[in-house]
Amino acid sequence: MLRWGFVTTFGVIAGYLAVLLANARHYFTDDTESQYTSLWVGLGRSLRDGNFPLMVPEQWMAGNNTMDDAGLFNPPQLLIDLIAPSVDNVALYATVVKLIFAIIAALGVYRIGLAYGGRPAWSAVAGIAFPLSGFFLFFDQASWMTALTGTAWLVHAWASAVRYTRGTSGPIPVFVFLYLTISTQYIFPAVEAALMLLAVAVGELIYQRRWQPVLRLTLASGCAGLAGLLTFLPSMLSAKVTWRGTAQIINDQFLTVPWSESLNASLPSSLPAFTSWWGYVQPMPVTYIAWFLIPALAFVDWERARGAWRELSAVGLFAIMMLMWTAGPGSVGPLRWPVRVLPMLAIGLLVLVCVLLGRFGTFGRSKNRAVAAAVLIGLLWVRTFSADPHDWLWHLLAAAAVAALGVGVVLLGRTRGVAAACALTIVAMFPIAYVQVHAAQPTPMAWNLPVKRSDAKAAFPDFTGNTIQLADRGLIGPADKSVEGAYGSLVFGNYAKGLELSYVNGYTPTGHFYFGELLCMRWDGSVCPDAYRRMFAPEASTGKPLVDLMKLDRVVVQRALFPDAAAQPAPEGWKWVDYPGHEKYIAVLERQDGPISTVNGRVSDADKVTATSLSETDATSRVRVSSAEGGRVVFARLGWPGYRATLNGSPIGFTTVAKSFVAVNIPAGTQNAELELTWRPPGWKIGIATMIAGLAGIGLLQWLYIRSRRRDTPAASDPSPREPERELADAVS
Repeated sequence: MLRWGFVTTFGVIAGYLAVLLANARHYFTDDTESQYTSLWVGLGRSLRDGNFPLMVPEQWMAGNNTMDDAGLFNPPQLLIDLIAPSVDNVALYATVVKLIFAIIAALGVYRIGLAYGGRPAWSAVAGIAFPLSGFFLFFDQASWMTALTGTAWLVHAWASAVRYTRGTSGPIPVFVFLYLTISTQYIFPAVEAALMLLAVAVGELIYQRRWQPVLRLTLASGCAGLAGLLTFLPSMLSAKVTWRGTAQIINDQFLTVPWSESLNASLPSSLPAFTSWWGYVQPMPVTYIAWFLIPALAFVDWERARGAWRELSAVGLFAIMMLMWTAGPGSVGPLRWPVRVLPMLAIGLLVLVCVLLGRFGTFGRSKNRAVAAAVLIGLLWVRTFSADPHDWLWHLLAAAAVAALGVGVVLLGRTRGVAAACALTIVAMFPIAYVQVHAAQPTPMAWNLPVKRSDAKAAFPDFTGNTIQLADRGLIGPADKSVEGAYGSLVFGNYAKGLELSYVNGYTPTGHFYFGELLCMRWDGSVCPDAYRRMFAPEASTGKPLVDLMKLDRVVVQRALFPDAAAQPAPEGWKWVDYPGHEKYIAVLERQDGPISTVNGRVSDADKVTATSLSETDATSRVRVSSAEGGRVVFARLGWPGYRATLNGSPIGFTTVAKSFVAVNIPAGTQNAELELTWRPPGWKIGIATMIAGLAGIGLLQWLYIRSRRRDTPAASDPSPREPERELADAVS
């Protein structure tokens, strides 16, 4: 048992090496390079400074870390953040972190196989195959870090849930792994975990025909949900002001996968057909799962397997639910792009097939089974050819390779045993992964951001104070995507956080709707051609331009987006400043009288009010105010839900200017009063209370579990030895 656990670990490492040989930056692309690694650096710097970075006002849309994928309440993620500022090569750091989580995920799949009675060798095959499955390899591992981490914890929650309902483990592992899944702060793993628990509950009712184990699982899961509620309460209660504020169900075809594409899950050359960013035929084999998955069905003794349907019903139910989800609808509130659940389908099918092979695999009637396998491979080729007829010869070669590998596995299984057959099954995965990744180069997902922070910081201007960039990432040509080119002057996504600079621009998948409209700013920090005019146009109610309301010290203008801007006179109070070596890409405006971001706190406008800043933190502004006839104070703070205002300790109402800037109306006759404006995540008190309740609940369940174990354990002087399989399972649970 332990041996095959090590095999799983080293198999994942070997798979990573094969992928890196094909593309050294595979695990540092798209959202990983543009969002996550720089976010880790920014969060880690705040944590090291003693600040818990719930909110960073100067980052505006990207500064509310309770909204996006920061994982602020996830202990392993906080450790990643703390280490990040000490690592110069962010590509290497991301690759190592992802390797660790890929191993965790693989071992989780391995544990699920064991929990359902699978043989260790075939469970290891499933575990190693999963990180090399198409969508998980090309998206979740390459780009979407929180999908990787959430899935890694989810599979362990699944295995622990099965073991808990079957009486071989306690409730704490279920609670811990579910909490880690939820607190990644990514909605998909949380919803997928709920569906997994539903499948396990139904499956165990069918298998055990007893409701008590399912009730215990439900209670333990509920405790984890209560503990993890704080993760999503702020975003749920803030959704009304975001781009994703509606709860509509929309059935579009974008990134929805027809069920027929699952028929090419075992052909390595498969390029499925569905609508995405790159047209209809995809440039990567995202529906591929494992080369052996479909042909191996011919070598299952279905007569014997039929007797285990109750025991494995949860796995089948989960796979069916995920298959249905992949086909749509296109979005259900914040859940968009059904293609994202393909890794869940891969988990279900890998566990199901590998458990069946381990328990009911057979070589009997070998000729008939060989014919059946050939037919299945033929169907794979037909479906793959139908999706991508242009590469028919390549698909034919892939089908021949699968057939040859299948023959080799069967011959080894008959002559050398199951272990040898599984070894060949595993080893064959590595060259397949290499070829798949190599064939997808150059990847259409890459931003090609610098891998070394020191190189990027050395090339970039030393911009102090608060800066906004008016630029469009789409105007950067392929030849300019380097630190010697545009990335030495321009920031997109969270790049500025990695440079340790204070920029308004950042990566935000759930941006503030009204602020985004005000500046026509998109999720990656890009803006529209009208942004320059908008920045310096007077706001209607204050008469001040946005640059003043935001208390900005600098405006960086992309020459490609605004080619004539620098030839025009600078706006009043501003001047054009030369930064030698950067003239090709940017023109820079700075204030004539110096930075204002450090003047009078975050007070950006005071109408008929005398307002003097007393102290500032990211969450709180304290201001001394006086107003004889009543007036208004406007703050350089984005109007996220969660603000509270008091005047001399008494609550006072507040509003927003342009639906974006927090403002407080000061009553007439106010004299030297203390105004305190404080932000807390919406629902934080409820979240803390439910977390305490969840911890208390799981403590009670654990106490009941220990008590029942003591009551049920016979007082024997010479207890029988435990099975090695059970010992390992208990150790990792």
